[in-house]
Amino acid sequence: MMVERLNRRRLLQWSLLTAAGTGFARHSLAALPEMKAREASPGCWYVEGVSEMGSSSNQNFISNAGFIVTSDSVVVVDALGSPAAAERFVAEIRKVTPRKISTVILTHYHADHIYGLQVFKALGAKIIAQQAAREYLYSETARLRLQASRTELAPWIDEKTELVPADQWITGPTKLTVGNTEIQLLPVGPAHTADDVAVWLPQRKTLYCGDLVFRGRIPYVGDADSGHWIQSLDELLKLGVQVVVPGHGDISTDAARDMQFTRDYLLYLRKTMGQAAEDMTPFDEAYKATDWSQYEHMPLFGAANRMNAYNTYLLMEHEAQ
Repeated sequence: MMVERLNRRRLLQWSLLTAAGTGFARHSLAALPEMKAREASPGCWYVEGVSEMGSSSNQNFISNAGFIVTSDSVVVVDALGSPAAAERFVAEIRKVTPRKISTVILTHYHADHIYGLQVFKALGAKIIAQQAAREYLYSETARLRLQASRTELAPWIDEKTELVPADQWITGPTKLTVGNTEIQLLPVGPAHTADDVAVWLPQRKTLYCGDLVFRGRIPYVGDADSGHWIQSLDELLKLGVQVVVPGHGDISTDAARDMQFTRDYLLYLRKTMGQAAEDMTPFDEAYKATDWSQYEHMPLFGAANRMNAYNTYLLMEHEAQ
């Protein structure tokens, strides 16, 4: 019953986000956003999605994805939000190296990071993800979300788009050695999701952190465990990270400062909504009374902030019980 309620809640949250996103599709049917591979650190590359909600006009290319060029093959981090976007991503990888794509590591199983998986599966890549993602992957919520996406994100998501499971499910820290490169997979959920994985390259001091970090836009909190999310960021900061490739937004070469932004936003939500929940102030009243001036200028504030605050309000009520 608890899982059913959680799945219904996730579907409602996504429906609200998608409804907000359709405005982008109506607003512009111009050319698709540019996709260009950029090098974050030696051998570590990424493509940067647009700061919008997923829509037909942007091909659901709204998140980042990365790839690591080793002496043996290419390791991809996340698969983007549609098969068509993934095909463009593969073309960008081919501009950098002809080496085979051997592995895809997923930072989490949100749609904007996984709907391109079937493209990499067809290339023979091995998919690795955190074990906790299996519950969502095989849930009614995931099925219904894909069904709705076939309308909301058409023609990029259609009847041929599939939910692809991992080939290897990890449950704890896992080290991969691919050619001359050591890659550490660090499960850090529950945080943004139950199945968050950070991808750490100690030789290159580079961290692919998925949606644990958002840059240049309001984070999507959803039904996150924001308390553990904050703890996870604190632990990752101890690694000595020099370059961060976030799930959304430009890369960071000042890890402490830019990881701090997401951390401070989560702390602010917990402080303001936690106080409201403790005082039993109705959510609408609490939201209206809260000073959002430090965030309201940011992209997607209107689409995501109220939902983030409401979900945090519910979380803080639950934590107080």
